[in-house]
Amino acid sequence: GEACGLVKNLALSAHVTTDDDEAPIRQLCFNLGVEDVHMLCADDLYARGAHLVFLNGLILGVHRRPHALLGTMRKLRRAGLLREFVSIQLHPTHRCVNIASDSGRVCRPLLVVEKGKVLLTQAHMNELRDGKREWKDFVREGIVEYLDVNEENSAEIALSEAQLASPNVYTHVEIDPLTILGVCAGLIPYPHHNQSPRNTYQCAMGKQAMGAIAQNQGTRIDTILYLLVYPHKPLVKTRTIDLIGFQQLPAGHNATVCVMSYSGYDIEDALIMNAASLDRGLGRCMVLKKFTCALKKFPNGSAERNFPPPDASSVHKSRAVQLQRFRVLEDDGICGVGERLAHGDILVNKHTPINTRDDMMGRDPDLLPPSAYRPSPLSYKGPSGHENTYVDRVMLSGNKSESHLIKLRIRSTRRPELGDKFSSRHGQKGVVGRIVQQEDLPFSDLGICPDIIMNPHGFPSRMTVGKMIELLAGKAALHDGNLRYGTAFGGDSVASCSEVLVKHGFHYLGKDFLTSGITGEPLSAYIFCGPIYYQKLKHMVMDKMHARARGPRQVLTRQPTEGRSREGGLRLGEMERDCLIGYGASMLLNERLMTSSDGFKVHVCEECGLLARPNWCQSCRTRDHLQQLEIPYACKLLFQELQAMNIVPRLRMTAR
Repeated sequence: GEACGLVKNLALSAHVTTDDDEAPIRQLCFNLGVEDVHMLCADDLYARGAHLVFLNGLILGVHRRPHALLGTMRKLRRAGLLREFVSIQLHPTHRCVNIASDSGRVCRPLLVVEKGKVLLTQAHMNELRDGKREWKDFVREGIVEYLDVNEENSAEIALSEAQLASPNVYTHVEIDPLTILGVCAGLIPYPHHNQSPRNTYQCAMGKQAMGAIAQNQGTRIDTILYLLVYPHKPLVKTRTIDLIGFQQLPAGHNATVCVMSYSGYDIEDALIMNAASLDRGLGRCMVLKKFTCALKKFPNGSAERNFPPPDASSVHKSRAVQLQRFRVLEDDGICGVGERLAHGDILVNKHTPINTRDDMMGRDPDLLPPSAYRPSPLSYKGPSGHENTYVDRVMLSGNKSESHLIKLRIRSTRRPELGDKFSSRHGQKGVVGRIVQQEDLPFSDLGICPDIIMNPHGFPSRMTVGKMIELLAGKAALHDGNLRYGTAFGGDSVASCSEVLVKHGFHYLGKDFLTSGITGEPLSAYIFCGPIYYQKLKHMVMDKMHARARGPRQVLTRQPTEGRSREGGLRLGEMERDCLIGYGASMLLNERLMTSSDGFKVHVCEECGLLARPNWCQSCRTRDHLQQLEIPYACKLLFQELQAMNIVPRLRMTAR
């Protein structure tokens, strides 16, 4: 279907099936009492108690005792005599049995329960720990069973062994409750305390968070790479974090957060940040971009070449300003590592031969004079005014079709600024609304100032109670030095975290007594304050901000170009036009839609109403009755295209 911003992720233990041979399963079904559909009449097909049997969606036959067929096939599968990924499901409403062995089904392993007891015992676990048993042994012996979505619908699955008190209710039990969730959802602490859409939002935003991406991130050259300079491992983690090694390559910071209102710059999820924390490296990131330049070979033997930067003594004074563009180049015509870049600087001084097709007449292509080449340099395009951009790495390679391939990695270091996007692990996203000096922020009696101030109105409607518990657990982890677990359907309890806080002299619910940094007076309420793991997302205002006064226009319509990369204008669309019409601002409409866009002066004949040349109407063969109008160029283009289709629009002129 159409993309709506939601992407499903595989669960941790999920397995996608491959094709199995149908012939043995078909023969087994016939041996177990399935009657071939080709040998039956209509009365047999619709007889009382008869159930249709389907194999991979194709009708196989009829069985009169479907429960016996179901039980026998499951026993064969648990005994290892049938492939573990073959599923069988009884659908009593439709009176059919569905057997599936095809590819593309998502299966999940579960522990088998018989007579209210799990078949897995402690002896099995000891054998696994000693290396005497493997995963496939559990599957072959029927202790663990793979179920697909269809078979799960008819199974009763318990979250834990504690739910198996009543016998003959449950058929399976989860290996661990965290296996229900995938990798993205498994990183969320206390997800079972959040409203479900918030966990879904975090699954999408967790992929946008900056952090450490790999052990070789210092040597690889990607198209674009966002790296956090000082990543932290979270104080409140989950068992999934331990399993996947997220702590080795984290993506976020443990920021001290105060939940309070501080000026009007924190409404609608905006965040107020401590300027001193930003100076110390909170949220600081590096953006690494790749620039590629290929020196091609041509059929006549010539090839593109790099030329050294022009000598200042050989350039006329009028062109001395252009020499600044070549300042980062070395003698080989390639920029040097460690050079600071500005917008428009030339990175590779590439030149292309003017003659690329004709025969070289026996001349050596490498000995062509500079006049036989035209410049086609690779230049740097980046945010103007951003001076922390450097050449990080230069790599040279080549292949048969290209004499050289030059790859450049450009490094840009950024600190958080107004408009940058941050998010906690609970789908609570927001942009930086204000950056305040530390001396103006509230502080506790221990001298602790918050890194981030968050508006409390973000909690009631979102119902992210997991974020509150994370703050409490993180505060407890700070004071006793032990990381806390917020694993789904488990983890450290609120009571245990609160007891640690009380033991160290803090409020049971994590609230602190703060003093205003502006007035020096105590705040009139206790403030919920503690560490929360915040992610910096890749959406930064420096990559998105755009404005234009004058700029390039399209060749065909003479209207401003579109898009930030082409220095385009901001479109006044149909809805904005409707608002201005309803408001009655006709002069503003005229100025936006024509004067500032594609106004064009034309001559129109009053007699025939057609567009004319200056001082001459080709249709009437006269220079009388001409009037000059200003219309949009797109309107004039439309008239001419309609005339090419033998549709003649005419302008009727009336005296004012």
